[in-house]
Amino acid sequence: MVMPQQITLVGGHGRSGAHDAVDRIDFSMGVIVAIVGPTGSGKTTLINDIELFADANTPTGRRVLIDGAPAPEEYRDDPSRNPIALITQHTTFLSDLPVGEFLQTHARIRKVPLTEQTSIIARTLAFANELTGEPIREDIRMTELSGGQTRALLVADATVVCDTPIVLLDEVENAGIHRTRALELLRREKKIFLFVTHDPRIALLADFRIVMEEGRISSVLRTDEIERGLAATVERLDDLLAHLRERIRMGARITSAELEAFA
Repeated sequence: MVMPQQITLVGGHGRSGAHDAVDRIDFSMGVIVAIVGPTGSGKTTLINDIELFADANTPTGRRVLIDGAPAPEEYRDDPSRNPIALITQHTTFLSDLPVGEFLQTHARIRKVPLTEQTSIIARTLAFANELTGEPIREDIRMTELSGGQTRALLVADATVVCDTPIVLLDEVENAGIHRTRALELLRREKKIFLFVTHDPRIALLADFRIVMEEGRISSVLRTDEIERGLAATVERLDDLLAHLRERIRMGARITSAELEAFA
C-alpha cells in the first residue's frame, strides 16, 4: 500500500456553532504541530476528528482528506493499513504481557515479517530508551512500567513498529520523557506529528501551532525566528524547574547557588 504524503483538515465549527477560523490546514511529511488552548477548548476533540478520519460525520462537522480525497475504507477496517497512530493520556494496560511479547504481538498485527520482528523490537526499545531515563527491558511487564516508561514505549512503538506516517500525541509533557530529545528524534523520522500540549518548550519547537478556543480553531500561528530564539531560554527554565522538583522529591534542601547556576 502506498502511504499518504499529506493530510488536510477541512474546517468545521465549535460548540456554539461558530466556524473554525481557517477553512483548511494542510499537513505534509516532516511537520511537527502543537495543538494548544485552555482545558476544555477542544484540543482532544480535534485529534479525535483526525484519528477517526472525520467526514462531516462528527459533532464538529470537520473533514479529513488523505492526499486530497476522503480516507479509503480499508484505513478504518484494517489496523495494519491505518496510517494514523494515536497515543492518548490513558495508558492503563489490561494485559500483563512482558514488553517484548507486547511488541511482538503488535508487530504481528501490523504484519511485520517474522524475519524482521527481532530487529524491529530491538529498534523500538533503543528508541524508547533514548526518550526516558528509566531503562526499559524486554522482560519487564507492561503493568510494571512507570508513566514515563509507558509513554516512551508507546511513542517508539508508534514510530517504529506501526511505522505510520501520522502520529497524534495527547499531552506528552505529562509523560516524564525527554521532550527536546523526543522532538529531535521524531523530526528525523519525516512523519507528521501533532502534539496536544500546554508546554511552551514543545510549542516553540513545533513548526506551527493550532490554537483552540470553545471547541473551534481560533488561529494558526507559525513559529517565527523570535520565538525559535526564545526556545533555548525556555528550555533552561524548564530544566531548572525539573531539577528543583527532583531535589525536593529526594528530600534535599534548595540553595540559592543552585538557582544561580542556571542563570
